[in-house]
Amino acid sequence: MQFFETILWPLRWLVELVLWAWHWLFTAIGMDPASGVTWVLSIIGLVVVVRSALIPVTVRQIKSQRRMMDLAPEMKKIQDKYKGKKDQFSREAMSRETMALYKKHGTNPFASCLPILIQMPVFFSLFYVLRHAAEKTTGIGFMDARLTESFNAASIFGAPLKMTFTQGWESGNWMVVTLLGTIMVLMIASQFFTQLQIMSKNVSDETKQSSMYRQQKIMLYIIPFAFLFSGVAFPLALNIYWFTSNLWTMGQQYIVIRNMPTPGSDAWRARQARLKAKGKLSDDEKQADDAGKGSTSPQGQRQQPMSAKRAKKKK
Repeated sequence: MQFFETILWPLRWLVELVLWAWHWLFTAIGMDPASGVTWVLSIIGLVVVVRSALIPVTVRQIKSQRRMMDLAPEMKKIQDKYKGKKDQFSREAMSRETMALYKKHGTNPFASCLPILIQMPVFFSLFYVLRHAAEKTTGIGFMDARLTESFNAASIFGAPLKMTFTQGWESGNWMVVTLLGTIMVLMIASQFFTQLQIMSKNVSDETKQSSMYRQQKIMLYIIPFAFLFSGVAFPLALNIYWFTSNLWTMGQQYIVIRNMPTPGSDAWRARQARLKAKGKLSDDEKQADDAGKGSTSPQGQRQQPMSAKRAKKKK
């Protein structure tokens, strides 16, 4: 554990700086330094700083995730091509074709995980900062004795911010249990809704027929429940940070899907309709809109090519 604390030292220092800055600001405008509201607002301020810095990475992640789902049909072709072939040559050829496909589309399966991978060190840095404060140990930078004492005294609706679900249960502080239970439910709901926005609105019709999409739908119902662990194991203050970050993600996802939807998806068709109604649809977008509506031939059948000789006879 000491090893991770040492590695995270620079981030812990930055987390303390941001918390101190927001706490100082709210105290300067007349708020009680030991108030739970002051500390909750300071934690929300930390979320704003971290997530604002990650906007470029998050937008890239959303686009990468979209491209990964779009190339699912092509991935399936490669998998079918080498299905049942377990020799080393076939595995290497499949790997080369897969990497070439990722390069062609400008994505890779790890790009969609980048924002969460960047956020986790910040999350654990905050965990160490708050844990030391709860143990009445001063921090490594701006979390001095005065600020540490202030955090230890902070509570909201009678629930100390330093307490975990387990501590609240064992001590009989039912307000901690109630607040953390509520936050857990809201975190699961917000994570589910965030993923649902992508799955239901921002996926092309072709991708919805792929096996990758069906696997993603299964994960949609599993991943959100990981927040049960964080709700029980981490203090109220840390859960407030994660829940606020979830709300940011949900709002950011909505904006991105509304303004940069996947072509051929429900969100894309809704955007085309909005632009068309306002007369703001460009020529390129009109062509894409017409192409997205599909063929206009009867019963959706493709018009058969006709030779010049047959066309002459028909006239």
